[in-house]
Amino acid sequence: MTTEPVHIRYERPDAGVARIVMDRGERANAQDTRFLYELNAAFDRAAAEDDVRVIILAANGKHFSAGHDIRERDHLANQDGFAPVTPFQQHHRPGAEGRMSREEEIYTGFCERWRNLPKITIAAVQGKCVSGGLLLCWPCDLIVAAQDAQFQDVTVAMGIAGVEWFAHPWEMPARKAKEMLLTGDPIAAEEARALGFVNRVVPAAALAEETLALARQIARQPSFATKMVKQAVNGAIDAQGRHAANQIAFALHHLAHSHAMEVHGLPVDPAGIHASVAKKYAPGEEPFRAPEADEK
Repeated sequence: MTTEPVHIRYERPDAGVARIVMDRGERANAQDTRFLYELNAAFDRAAAEDDVRVIILAANGKHFSAGHDIRERDHLANQDGFAPVTPFQQHHRPGAEGRMSREEEIYTGFCERWRNLPKITIAAVQGKCVSGGLLLCWPCDLIVAAQDAQFQDVTVAMGIAGVEWFAHPWEMPARKAKEMLLTGDPIAAEEARALGFVNRVVPAAALAEETLALARQIARQPSFATKMVKQAVNGAIDAQGRHAANQIAFALHHLAHSHAMEVHGLPVDPAGIHASVAKKYAPGEEPFRAPEADEK
């Protein structure tokens, strides 16, 4: 397997700033295994480069991310081509044990690593950010959203109680988190800003420029001080029980997978796949055709 990135670009747009660009626009930046390992490698590179103080996560194309790529096949064979970054490496074991191990590595494992990078991260979000797409922007320290940005979790339609990194009750009030999950309706950029999980809303044409300006401003601060601020705020949130609550939600997520396998022979409710795709995109806006029910 080639070591050259296929889906991720790494840029240095200014002194002290690295920009990671998700470049799978033809699939609305849907995440397959290679995509996620390449993204993780890019974050590691930025963390290791001593002169990088701020990391921007951006996306090429109309949408930030349509979530997990449910068309991917041979998940385990694909993952075997990349070195694990967490202790969870039991992916080939049968049943729920193998499935849970895989998701502990590439979903919750990656998200926790990105959240706790010693450098400040800023997500620049445009268009749709759906379900698994939340696992890319919510671990970032700051979010700058284009006016057309929409945040959405449609996993309940598939019989699942939310995405793998269950940050919803920490990103917004509990009742709004329940509404987001129970309806699958999108949250527009301005509402997301009012709820507090988006920092700034800017015109779509100015997203890159405004995000870079914010990164420059932060990069001028002493790097040790910004690291300590990040650790202090993250520590305060963790002291409130964030990590333990996320572990409980992750376990429930996999109970739902096991239930679906028993009832439907698939890890999700197949009827919900079509419903979730319909909620993601208005007619004529699909970045790729709706998947068949057996394609998860």
